[in-house]
Parts: sequence; C-alpha cells; structure tokens
Amino acid sequence: MSSALGGRLRPALTALSLAAVVLLSGCGDEATAGDGPHAGGHEHSDAPAAVEGPDDVYAGLDLAEPYRRPQFTLTDTTGAPFDFTALTAGKPTLLFFGYTNCPDVCPTTMADVAVALRGLDAATLQDLQVVFVTTDPATDTPEVLGEYLDRFDADLPVAFTGLTGDQEAIDQAQLSTGVPLAEDQGRLHSSLLLLYGADDEAHVAFDAGNTSRDIATDLRLVAEGT
Repeated sequence: MSSALGGRLRPALTALSLAAVVLLSGCGDEATAGDGPHAGGHEHSDAPAAVEGPDDVYAGLDLAEPYRRPQFTLTDTTGAPFDFTALTAGKPTLLFFGYTNCPDVCPTTMADVAVALRGLDAATLQDLQVVFVTTDPATDTPEVLGEYLDRFDADLPVAFTGLTGDQEAIDQAQLSTGVPLAEDQGRLHSSLLLLYGADDEAHVAFDAGNTSRDIATDLRLVAEGT
C-alpha cells in the first residue's frame, strides 16, 4: 500500500501476526484516550506499529493469509434466522463484532462505514453487505440492534444487518470468523472490521487507525475483484 491510498504504511499480516494484533479492546469511559481517529474512551491496544510495507495492496491491513468467510447462523433484527454464509456468499461483506452500548469504537466504526458508503457509486454498493454482530446478546435484542443501526444506515442504499443470538451461538460465530472471544460481558472485544470479497475470503481488514477513506478505497478494490 502506498501513502496515496491512505497515508498509512503497514506490513501484510499473516494469521499469526494478525492474532497478535487483534487483541481484545475494552470499551469504557475509564479507558485512556488514544491519538487516532477512533480515539475516545477506548484503549486501542490492537493497532500494529506503522512500518513500511512495499507490497501492500490495500489502504487497510493487508492479510497475507486470507480469512475464509465464516459459517454461522444468528438472529437478525426482524427475529428471523440469518445464515451468514448462505446470505452473503460471493458478495463484498463488511463484518464487525461489537455492542450497542459501546461508547466509542463501535459507533465510530459504524459511522466510518456509513461515511465511506456515501461516497461510493451504485455499482460498488450493488451487492455490498454490512453485518454487525453483537458481543452482548443479553442486552442487544433484535429490536435494540435495529434501532441502533438505523442511526447509521437510515439514508443509505445499503441496510446494515444486525445479528444476535444466545451466548453459545455468538461465541461460535467469533471462533468461526477467527477473532478472539469477547470478554467482560462483550465489552472487551476485537476492534477489527473484516472485508470479504466475491472469492469468499478477507484479504483486508481495518482497525482503529483506519479512516472512512481507507474503507471506501478498499471497497472499490474489492468490488472490482482486486
């Protein structure tokens, strides 16, 4: 990735190094504010050091070992079962795990996605799926998730999908995706936003250091089959 794509020079991440940087991030007012665009009350310990990556393709985090689209079925905001693999297969898909009462990184991430989508053309958005899976199923009912996501997608041509379920199902969804299990009733969770392509693999992800421009840039690349 060049600085023209996002101004952040990052190495491609292998599965091992990604596991090292996808540390659980705690949401809470008592956390120390960071310096990045997602700073607030969230400790962003999962952001890797910025180093030059001459072979980088994406503005986000290049994944040297792509993550396969996961298999899980949860409940959407209408109360219906949502088979993630069947309903998103072959489509560009953004996947994020968080919770609606998160004070900082979750709403900022979803807002960045919304801003990115507003600047994209209809062809790029045609098959795009945006999926938010709660890490706090005890609180985030389908109704709560629906009201929360309406704050971000109300004026967009792409409706965000909110998913919840019992704790075992939520845990299985995280395990099948490859992110660490959330802790502290879902409040200690990964801040990675994964982007899957038509090949059903995620070659790029975003963290707290990325911007809406980075997301938009990589959505165009993925939509083009890059």
